[in-house]
Parts: sequence; C-alpha cells; structure tokens
Amino acid sequence: MVEQAPPGSSLRGRRLVSDGRLPVWMHRLVAGIDQAELLGPMRGLVGLAPAEARRGAVLMLFGDGPAGPDLLLTERAATMRSHAGQPAFPGGAADPGEDDVTAALREGFEETGLVPSSVLPVALLPELFLPPSGFLVRPVLAYWQEPSEVGPVDPAETALVARVPVRELADPANRGQVLHSSGYIGPAFRVADLLVWGFTAGLVDVLLDLGGWSVPWDRDRIFELDQRWAQ
Repeated sequence: MVEQAPPGSSLRGRRLVSDGRLPVWMHRLVAGIDQAELLGPMRGLVGLAPAEARRGAVLMLFGDGPAGPDLLLTERAATMRSHAGQPAFPGGAADPGEDDVTAALREGFEETGLVPSSVLPVALLPELFLPPSGFLVRPVLAYWQEPSEVGPVDPAETALVARVPVRELADPANRGQVLHSSGYIGPAFRVADLLVWGFTAGLVDVLLDLGGWSVPWDRDRIFELDQRWAQ
C-alpha cells in the first residue's frame, strides 16, 4: 500500500541554522530553500512512499575551495551490488535510531573520511522517494566549516571523492541531459572525470537554481550513458 502525503503538504525545505557562521553565498542558497518550492523532476519524488520504504540520507556538502564554492561528490565502486560506478552524494541507509543529519554525517565519514565535527548542517530538503531502490531519502544541506583532506575510505565502496567547483557545475559547456532506456530524461554534468546524472544530478540542478548560480544551457545536448547504466 502506498502512503500519500496529506493535501497541502509542503514541498519546501527547512532551515536548521540562522547565524553568522555561513558565507554570504551560502545564506543565499539557504534562503532559496526556505522560500522556493521543490520543482522539476525532484517534485515528482515528494509525497509518495510505501510503508516498507527504507529511510536514508545524503550529504550535500558545500565548502569554500580554491576556485570558490564547491560541492563534495563521490563515485561508487564498480563492484557495488547496486548503482555500481555511478556518481553520488555521500549517503546511505540510516541505522536504527539515527536521525537524518546523523545518518548523513556518518555516511560522509565512512565514505570520504571527512570530520563530522567540521560540518555544519544548515537545511533539510523534503524527503524524496526513489522507486528503483525503495528508499525514502532526506537530502541534508551542509557547510564545511573546516575542510580537510578527503578520499575513498573503502575502495570496495567508493572509487573517487571530488570537490567540484560550483562554477564548473554551472558552466553551460559541462551541462546536458541523459536519456535512459526506461524513458527517463534528466539533467547531467560532465565534471571531474564524472558523468553526474539521475537522482544526484537532479539535486545538483535544484541547488544551482536555488543558489542563483544557474545560467542558460543547451537542453538539446545529450550525453551518452555508459552501457552498464543505459539498460
């Protein structure tokens, strides 16, 4: 049986902090989450979830890098049982008793070696149901107050960890769409030797819009999916 969100349920995010520890550009992004509804492909993932859906969280971690604001992304190991080789935010299933923020920070530590105490959680996006995996996922937006060296902790789980500058994600030369054999069409990014697509790219697209970074890009440009993902 599918649970439906009650009429009028919000598609908006929720702010967790409102102090001076955030840079100006991060305040703009958080304000966007407060004021704007979740639109585009992500909107269709809000409001429906089976009772047996597993809860999970992903960490959308922004920091101040050498090239300006950047976003932490990973690539799943090619040997993983599901979503092998795909780009992702650090994240996964919540352990019993964990809240969304705790789960996102733990997964970030386990996958990339980041120091959880250096991360300031600042906002939550609406929970999103992913039918292919059966997960109800909470995206946790956070600011990296004291960035440190990160990299794959377990190569059997994570193949690559990259801090990708926002200006590269927003660059029209790096943007396009992918077509999947299922009929899915959605935004994609060619950055840091990655083709970012699917759920992760959908969230990146939302973040660029809310942060005021988006510029017009060619929606007719199609990036070809690797054969292992295309079927």
